[in-house]
Amino acid sequence: MTTKSRLDYFLKLGFSLLLFLYAAYAQAQQDAQFTQYMYNGMFYNPAVAGKEGGYRFSALHRSQWANYTTSAGQGGAPTTQLITAEGSLDAKSIGYGLSIVNDQIGATGNLEVNLKGAYHKKIKRGTLSVGGYVGMYSSSLDYGELVVVNPEPNLPQSGKESQIALDFGAGIFYDRSNYYVGISSKHLNQPTFDFGDATYANQLKNHSYFLFGYRVRPIGQLRIEPSLLIKTVSFNNFSYDVSVMATHQNKINGGIAYRGEESLSLIIGYSLLRDNSLKLGYAFDIVTGGLEAKSPTSHELMLRYALPTSSRVVERVIQRTPRFR
Repeated sequence: MTTKSRLDYFLKLGFSLLLFLYAAYAQAQQDAQFTQYMYNGMFYNPAVAGKEGGYRFSALHRSQWANYTTSAGQGGAPTTQLITAEGSLDAKSIGYGLSIVNDQIGATGNLEVNLKGAYHKKIKRGTLSVGGYVGMYSSSLDYGELVVVNPEPNLPQSGKESQIALDFGAGIFYDRSNYYVGISSKHLNQPTFDFGDATYANQLKNHSYFLFGYRVRPIGQLRIEPSLLIKTVSFNNFSYDVSVMATHQNKINGGIAYRGEESLSLIIGYSLLRDNSLKLGYAFDIVTGGLEAKSPTSHELMLRYALPTSSRVVERVIQRTPRFR
């Protein structure tokens, strides 16, 4: 199969999936969402941890629906921070990582800290990775910021409650240089947060992800990578992100992305150091759906750093003496 025919196949497959999702789409996502999902694979799938080798770090800040205010005149636009760190034990084909997510949405706040581990197995021309994570999920509720139309008598008017629960998930990922595909599931135990009162119980639903991407090198140092991320909550509600990114000489990258019935995005990035170890990325979203309840723009800033690998070279010196030449 030629490169062109493979690309045509990907586009046909992606278009078919988009048609299916368009009919089944519903916005019920509890996890944080990121426009630059293609560079944050470990957040969605623990099997990605340590896959690239070496030590890698990233920090991301997202301001969604900038300057949004509620009908009561209060703020409440979602803001999210993501920090990741990963490494690998190459001799044992093991990867490990840490991810921290702070997601604030109005009166609610969620803090997620996860330790991740993965095993990478070479299979012919590809690498099959299996991984899992275990961590804690903390949810908080500020009653003073709640806007309730018909408040119940027992509902507190002020104060803040928080609760911590165990959280775990698993995933599988296959990478064959010119394409990759992964399936993962988060919050398998579906913890419940009731803040001491079962009347207000809120369950963290199971979230599953399907990630597919294709890498094409049409000319020279130019790489084009279309990708698709499908998200589902308990297999009842579906949403999707699709993007096309172009990278030149591993130095400059840019592309466009679309989040189903929600936004159209522009993504740009640049490597700041000579060895391309430090990368800066920015995404600008224009909201296209549900504008009556949202602000029209979102912003996302990301910084990635790959610790350069150092190799120790030992040079053998020939010792010459008058006796032995």
